[in-house]
Amino acid sequence: MVAPMDQTLAPGLYIVATPIGNLGDISMRASAVLGAVAAVACEDTRVTGKLMQHIGRKVRLIRYDDHASDATRDHLLALAAEQPVALVSDAGTPLISDPGYKLVRAARDMGIAVTSIPGPSAAIVALTLAGLPSDRFLFAGFLPAKAKARAEVLAELAPVKATLVFYETAPRLADALAAIGEVLPGREVAVARELTKLYEECRSGSPEDLIAHYAAHPPKGEIVLVVGPPGETETSAEDADALLIEALKTLKASQAAAEVARATGLDRKALYARALELK
Repeated sequence: MVAPMDQTLAPGLYIVATPIGNLGDISMRASAVLGAVAAVACEDTRVTGKLMQHIGRKVRLIRYDDHASDATRDHLLALAAEQPVALVSDAGTPLISDPGYKLVRAARDMGIAVTSIPGPSAAIVALTLAGLPSDRFLFAGFLPAKAKARAEVLAELAPVKATLVFYETAPRLADALAAIGEVLPGREVAVARELTKLYEECRSGSPEDLIAHYAAHPPKGEIVLVVGPPGETETSAEDADALLIEALKTLKASQAAAEVARATGLDRKALYARALELK
C-alpha cells in the first residue's frame, strides 16, 4: 500500500531505507514517511539533508551514529513515544552494518511502535548482480582491517555452505582479496562497486585476477565482495600445506592446525603433525 503524501503518522519509530546511490530509488512510501515525521535520526545531517532536499521535504534532523551518547538515544526515545520519528542511515537499510539496533531494541522494550519501510540494500543488490548461488547466503559486514583478524574471520566462515557477502573499502580491497585467495582457495569472487550509480560495476573472477585488474585500475567508491560457497571437492594435500604455511606465519602449530581444520574439515591431529613438519 502506498502511503498518501499528506498522511498523519502515529507516534513511534519508523526505520526508513534510503537510496544507496541513485536518489531515484527512494520509494513513494519512504518519501511520504520522511515528510510526515517530527524528526529524522541520521548518521550525517549533510548527507540526509541532500536527500530531503531532493524529495522536497524539510524536517528536523538529529545526528545519531556510532558515537551518539546515551542522552541522544534517550531523547529520541522520548520523542518517539509522543511523535513519529524516522531512523535512516547514510545509504541503504538502517541497522545493516550501520548504527541503530540499540535504539530499536530500546524502543521495543519501552513499548514504542516500530515500523520498517523496506528499500535498497547494497548487499542484496550485489548478490543479484554477482551470478553466484543466492539460495543461501551469509552477510558478514566489514572484514577486519588487520591481517590476522581478517584471516581468522575468513577461516571461521570457510566451512559455511553458502555464498558470503562482505562490505569493503577501496583502499583495503587488494588486502581483502589476497586474504580470500589464501584462506578460501578456489572460490569465485565478485567485486560490486558504485552500485546504482553511473559507473556501476560487478566484476567476477579469481582473487588473483581481480587483484591484478584493480592494481591497474584503482577502484573508487563503496564495495561489496561476494564470495562463492565451498565446492564439493576435497581439499588436496597441496592446498592443505599452503593453508598451513600461511597460518604458521602468525600462529603456533596447534593453532594453525585447528584453523585449517575448521576451514577444510580435515583431521586436526593429522594437520598438527604436518604443521610440525612444515615448521
